[in-house]
Amino acid sequence: MSPVEIGMISVVAIVTLVYLGLYIPIALGLVSFVSIWIISGKSILAFNFLKVAVGDGVTEYEFATIPLFTLMGLLVSKAGLGRDIYEVMNSAFRRVLAGIGMATVGANAVFAAITGSSIASASVFTKISVPEMLSFRYNKRFAVGVVAGSSVLGMIIPPSAMLIIYAFVAEQSVGHMFLAGIIPGLILTAAYIAAIFAMARLWPSYIGKDIRADETAAMSWSEMATKAWPIVALIIMVLGGIYTGWLTPVEAGAAGASLALIVALLRRSINWEGFWSTLVETGHITAAILLLITMASFYSRMLGFAGLPNELNQVLNSWELSFFQIMLIYVVLMLVLGTLLDTASIILIVVPLFITLIEGMNLSLIWFGIVTVIGAEIGLLTPPLGISCFVIKSTLNRPDISLKDVFLGALPFAAIMLCVLIILIRFPVLSTALLN
Repeated sequence: MSPVEIGMISVVAIVTLVYLGLYIPIALGLVSFVSIWIISGKSILAFNFLKVAVGDGVTEYEFATIPLFTLMGLLVSKAGLGRDIYEVMNSAFRRVLAGIGMATVGANAVFAAITGSSIASASVFTKISVPEMLSFRYNKRFAVGVVAGSSVLGMIIPPSAMLIIYAFVAEQSVGHMFLAGIIPGLILTAAYIAAIFAMARLWPSYIGKDIRADETAAMSWSEMATKAWPIVALIIMVLGGIYTGWLTPVEAGAAGASLALIVALLRRSINWEGFWSTLVETGHITAAILLLITMASFYSRMLGFAGLPNELNQVLNSWELSFFQIMLIYVVLMLVLGTLLDTASIILIVVPLFITLIEGMNLSLIWFGIVTVIGAEIGLLTPPLGISCFVIKSTLNRPDISLKDVFLGALPFAAIMLCVLIILIRFPVLSTALLN
């Protein structure tokens, strides 16, 4: 077999192994090692590739963003800021029909800007928002669908673990990826809120029975300010620091984690034992992500050694496809893989295959990263592996709400994400405007 054929078989093997349940880094590392060994006929070369991948990977300075933003997100959850965000948003949208649903979207967007985790958002707002909506006779599918749909904002609104992973795979600046995610994240948030507004008037039966405005109690301006100031301070410090250039992403992560710890201590929501468990959890998450990125680097080097990205580039060029035809193929591939694999796996497997083609077309890799992350995010809401939907179901633990209800409730929001993705493909400037 030729190196290209071995490379193609290796991609299929990785997808199969991950789908069968093998730990993603192990699948990437094992298949990459065996593939290089078969292509070269020398095991020592495979070991050398692995050595270079490990050495060049974990020594990168910007890898420090991973533990720092992870720690910040965990401390924010410990401080109970998720409920505060929700209460403030609920008061802001109280005079709007289906305002609780809009408040859930808004709260998720803000929570994403200080945690960067879709799973954390799904878990927190399932406990807070779903019972609130059900108490006001909202449709159960709409209630869980809003939480599922808006939870994915954590993957695109910075700081985002997926943007960090893409940045390392594509060798782009983490700070630039963060800035590029702001406008698309806000567009997706606005699209969700607009869709809920439209559904409340055109399809009220889907929202629920007898819903109305003024469902929740109003908060005074002083109460809202008291609850909102830590959130606003964190966002200004992290995103404002990066945008103005005052802070690097690593420094912004350190500053954000420090402020989150101060808030948790002032609220007396964390003790020494809780802080230690938070540090240990941060270490576990960081180790998992670093191993994932290191094995992804190994996999990328294997693909380059096999010549598969260049071969794919030549094949697609020989077909004389237009830009939109190429992007259609890419998005369809992402959607198909989204039904089988998680977001990180999709990014790690697909991006190294297409990155040579995108560079050859003189397209922005920053824009391509935003398209990739949003395309992969749709998989969080689609069966059979919609992780956010499974998190919501397990967190609720209610027999009257099935996994089918969660998936069906999330379906309209997955469709909205697809529409936003098409807009971002059509207008790349929306992803790169803050970089100019």
